[in-house]
Amino acid sequence: MTIRKLLMILSGVFMLHLSGCSTDNGETPSTSGEGIADGLVIYEANPKLFARTAVFGAISTRLDEIKALGTNVLWLMPIYEQGVKNAFGSPYCIKDYQKLNPAYGTLAELRSLVDNAHSKGMKVILDWVANHTSWDNVWMQNKSWYTQDAAGNIVSPEGAGWADVADLNYNNADMRKAMLEAMKYWVNEANIDGFRCDYAEGVPDDFWKQAISELKALKGESFLMLAEGSKGSLFTDGFDIVYGWNFAAKLQDVYAGKATPADLYKVHREEYLNVPAGKQRLRYSTNHDQAAEKSPIEIYKGERGAMSAFVLAATLGGTPLIYSSQELGYAQKLSFFDSPLMDWTANAAYQNEYKKVMDVYRSSVALQKGGLRTYETGGVACYYRTSAKENVLVMVNISNQAVTFKAPIERAGDSVKNLMDNTVSVLPVVMTLEPYQYYIFQKQ
Repeated sequence: MTIRKLLMILSGVFMLHLSGCSTDNGETPSTSGEGIADGLVIYEANPKLFARTAVFGAISTRLDEIKALGTNVLWLMPIYEQGVKNAFGSPYCIKDYQKLNPAYGTLAELRSLVDNAHSKGMKVILDWVANHTSWDNVWMQNKSWYTQDAAGNIVSPEGAGWADVADLNYNNADMRKAMLEAMKYWVNEANIDGFRCDYAEGVPDDFWKQAISELKALKGESFLMLAEGSKGSLFTDGFDIVYGWNFAAKLQDVYAGKATPADLYKVHREEYLNVPAGKQRLRYSTNHDQAAEKSPIEIYKGERGAMSAFVLAATLGGTPLIYSSQELGYAQKLSFFDSPLMDWTANAAYQNEYKKVMDVYRSSVALQKGGLRTYETGGVACYYRTSAKENVLVMVNISNQAVTFKAPIERAGDSVKNLMDNTVSVLPVVMTLEPYQYYIFQKQ
């Protein structure tokens, strides 16, 4: 009798006694085709975390470390002159679309940062706020460019609770033209490679179609457009990557004990329904909005939970995002209105683990764009990513308790290499994962 057959027989003995049943949830095709969104990893840089002055230079000096996290896209949160009237300090309250926040640096220094990133094979995208401006924006002299109430008063975006900003009127052709000209300004003057578009669903689809068409005509099809939103029409508009809000929310539910890994798989598949080949959903365990409410250490019950949640977000499928500070295991919430400076030398072991996880990710075609087979194994997320030349099994304990469970029966007995330490072993029928422990195995 072969070892594999013996393992399969023994698995039945444990069926009634172990957590989970290793139910096969079926195969999902690759979540990507050939497009500019494939193979990207985005680093969201909050400028206020890096320095109080000469910020562009401070970020530039850290590009090697940022790239070492496996990233190849640098997203700069809003770098523009901020409004003062009725303002709370939000960088998304913009006074002038074509002026920089003077504390961040000059146009020449921004261009130097972009050039440095390009020399390292990285794209740079700017945060763009097309839905609203500050109350002292230079456009305020054109009242018809803004949404007004019945009494003719300019209003904030309806239902958003954003009293510090004024809602733009996309029925005004002159405003639309000025908005697109402002976007092109940064392409021409700073040689940027794309935009992350804030509250993209607050802007009409036909504007995005025109803007994206003209921007790609100006810079080329590789010009990257990321939409903060969830609706599928944003892909039709031309965006390359669209947020995965439902996935991010469900990931938190999983770690709060309100959902199971199977629920997460379901949301993942639903978000990828009708996503065009070569386009992606954004996958993250935190970002500037979430970190402003709770740190990932709080959300995911400690450093180990936060790391395991990131592994899930990065390897299940989609475009991974790292928010500046999460690689440090920063334990406090971070308001992006007035953020403390980070000690980028802190928690070196945790940073190195991030680098190793992303080394594994960037070296694996299966993890970046492979097919997906998921399994129900109780308190352990378990899935298999497959490509023509590689098969990768990921297991993540999503709880603060040790879990003993049956490995998927079709995988038990496989010779596997642990990609985190390169050790080779035979996958047993019964496994125990310590609280928040994870494995990334490559079939040999």
